[in-house]
Amino acid sequence: MTSLADIRSTFLDYFARQGHEVVDSSPLVPRNDPTLMFTNSGMVQFKNLFTGVETRDYQRATTSQKCVRAGGKHNDLDNVGYTARHLTFFEMLGNFSFGDYFKSEAIPFAWELVTKELDIPAERLLVTVYHTDDEAAEIWKKAAGLPDERIIRIPTSDNFWQMGPTGPCGPCTEIFFDHGEHIWGGPPGSPEEDGDRFIEIWNLVFMQYEQFEDGSRRELDAQSIDTGMGLERISSLLQGTNNVFETDLFRAIIDASAHASSTGTGAQHITHHRVIADHLRSTSFLIAEGVLPSNEGRGYVLRRIMRRAMRHAHLLGTADPLMHRLVPALVAQMGSAYPELRERQTMIEETLRAEEEQFRQTLERGLRLLDEETAEMTEGAELKGETAFKLYDTFGFPLDLTQDALRARGIAVDTAGFDAAMAEQKAKARAAWSGTGAQADEALWYDIADETGPTEFLGYDTERAEGQITALAGPGGRMGRAAKGETVQIVLNQTPFYAESGGQVGDTGTLETESGRARITDCRRIAGLHVHSAEVTEGEIAPGTGARLEVDHDRRSCIRANHSATHLLHEALRSHLGDHVAQRGSLNAPDRLRFDFSHGKAVSPSEIKEIEAEVNAMIRQNTPVVTRIMTPDEARAIGAQALFGEKYGDEVRVVSMGRAASGKGHDRQTYSIELCGGTHVQRTGDIGLFVLTTEAASSAGVRRIEALTGAAAMAELRRRDRTLAEVETLLKSGEDTVARVKSLMEERRALQNELQHLRRQVAMGGGAADGPHAREVNGLKFVAQVMTGVTGKDLPPLIDEMKAGLGSGAVLLVADTGDKVAVAAGVTEDLTARVSAVDLLHAAVAEMGGKGGGGRPDLAQGGARDASKAEAGFAAAAKVLEGS
Repeated sequence: MTSLADIRSTFLDYFARQGHEVVDSSPLVPRNDPTLMFTNSGMVQFKNLFTGVETRDYQRATTSQKCVRAGGKHNDLDNVGYTARHLTFFEMLGNFSFGDYFKSEAIPFAWELVTKELDIPAERLLVTVYHTDDEAAEIWKKAAGLPDERIIRIPTSDNFWQMGPTGPCGPCTEIFFDHGEHIWGGPPGSPEEDGDRFIEIWNLVFMQYEQFEDGSRRELDAQSIDTGMGLERISSLLQGTNNVFETDLFRAIIDASAHASSTGTGAQHITHHRVIADHLRSTSFLIAEGVLPSNEGRGYVLRRIMRRAMRHAHLLGTADPLMHRLVPALVAQMGSAYPELRERQTMIEETLRAEEEQFRQTLERGLRLLDEETAEMTEGAELKGETAFKLYDTFGFPLDLTQDALRARGIAVDTAGFDAAMAEQKAKARAAWSGTGAQADEALWYDIADETGPTEFLGYDTERAEGQITALAGPGGRMGRAAKGETVQIVLNQTPFYAESGGQVGDTGTLETESGRARITDCRRIAGLHVHSAEVTEGEIAPGTGARLEVDHDRRSCIRANHSATHLLHEALRSHLGDHVAQRGSLNAPDRLRFDFSHGKAVSPSEIKEIEAEVNAMIRQNTPVVTRIMTPDEARAIGAQALFGEKYGDEVRVVSMGRAASGKGHDRQTYSIELCGGTHVQRTGDIGLFVLTTEAASSAGVRRIEALTGAAAMAELRRRDRTLAEVETLLKSGEDTVARVKSLMEERRALQNELQHLRRQVAMGGGAADGPHAREVNGLKFVAQVMTGVTGKDLPPLIDEMKAGLGSGAVLLVADTGDKVAVAAGVTEDLTARVSAVDLLHAAVAEMGGKGGGGRPDLAQGGARDASKAEAGFAAAAKVLEGS
């Protein structure tokens, strides 16, 4: 049997021997395509090479690219677990030519690899070509000896690839494997092509033409090759199966799932295990890249995948969270090829565990509601869209999870109704995604970079320098000159200005030439260029002239201090909270620093105190901040922290600071070692002082710390001193200030409780449960009353008192405070099986101009608009009791 790892290395080694550069898989979060949510094919990282916007030092490449298809146009989520081939996460093997070789080389490469390297019988293979691509057909005859009947011409878009309505395009040729007559299905292009007998194993795209808006095409000057072979699919073939879930990798994860859930892998459970195994891969890789569950964008897609897997774990009967216990099995299978899984294993496990614990709290209630709503439905029925949205809005059920839960019963969901309900509540998670990626004017900067070369950054060693202006650009494109008052983008051959990157903001300062002067307001890095945003303040400036550049020194000094303090903070967090802590974003500005990090709960006051003290201890050491240039492998070997997903070159800057008894580095005594391209202080003592100001949640599983350094930190401490002095003066408390404040707070709580008790007594004054407002409806005691002098918070305890007085019955109260109308309903425990407080509440609120509300069968709360319609609300609630 050939393992997935063997097949991956065989593919890459073969093309390496054919002169291809073996390129690492790019991140799942695309860096150069704002239209994509996730990388879904091997060509994504090479898009700019195919369009000619970018060039690299190789023209042939081969990759094993990790891909996710679970959102947007490419979405296989619903099919996973129910078919033999669909996956949300997969690896795409590919070879690429960027204007180098074309069809006459690509087809023989493919045939030799498939039949000789992978040893697939040639007689079991057939190919498709685009119906007009005679050239490809002839090459297949010559290179593979295939007869006409095994070269199928396809006239549809299945065999013609386009990047979009305009741009590069071209025909495809696909290789199919025949599993044999014992499996139903026909060859491509036949009525039975959807069967499993003939399976596509490799697609070769020939980027041959450029298409224009009028539909016309011309041959590209540089014709290219883009191929894709699914690793899991080819592995299943080579391992003697037509089911990707029966390959070695999936069998190992499925066995781990069966063991952890104490279930078998027979027909009763296998679909659940397959869903869990696939979703474990996609969620783990996404979390490793910093995607965390949320209610929008990529985080929402991640949450959908996670919760679908967690529901299947629930169906297996697991009482405790399951997914995080399977991560070691995944790491054992894929950690060697993708070390980020090992590096982020603790964070992956923690994120999965926290999400599953949260989801399990609502899962059973949501499923119970779903069962109630569909109890009378039969196969072919349709669940209302509003109900599906309620499951989403109240219980966190994504639409596809509801659809998945009803699939086995043959019940559909009114998706149009769901979408309409979603549109009414814009504050909830949306499917729309703004995307990330390159700037709209990217092509302009690549053109300039090709012409001028990259900008040399001098700012590590100096804040003053001279340079040559190589290009100016404005809103309309490149400029020949810029005069006083104009805003312009300036490119120079070299600069001391730091371009915004890695959380550090861009520098500001001045630029001066013989003919003019400009104020630099920002600096960005695009296509290897430092692009300086500026306003011309005197005279004019033009390309081809020399310039004197000076960075704002005081501002840069503050930024440097904040950036170095961020490194110390990162290590202190890991030291006190655990190795799962990883950077999730940062801001190093002149006035403050902000640091986002992975952590599942709030940092306690005692932990904050210890972290702040440790950072200041490292500052007081006043040790040198050392920067070295080394290879990424060397940096990892000494324990340097890196941001996974960041693209690092052949050499990286490694910043080390602080001393620790058991630290990192070759001497095992360095406190902090990180890969970083930013600017830093010369010694830790230059930071001066570190004061942590806030700690709060940033998003699910991510915390945010803000802090100050240097003079800003000292000013913050002085402000706190002044505030404390004023409080001590007001309280006349001296050293007993804390005790005095606690005493006052306790007195305030006691007075509030006494006031609420008096309010309830006044409110109960004419409305005791056995008083004139108690009546009998359908054999049940019912109290319905408008309360004055109380707030919505007072209603639940009032209801509890009234229920106690009733013994058995129902209560509906309305509190009219003038600005708001609060409504609450209660039912004694002995009647909750007969009537629900939620139903009483909804009936009353609807009559009073309100909407929604909820709670438990014994107590529910909501809001209304018109207290004058209380009697109508009471009557509506009484009708509910009459029907109980």
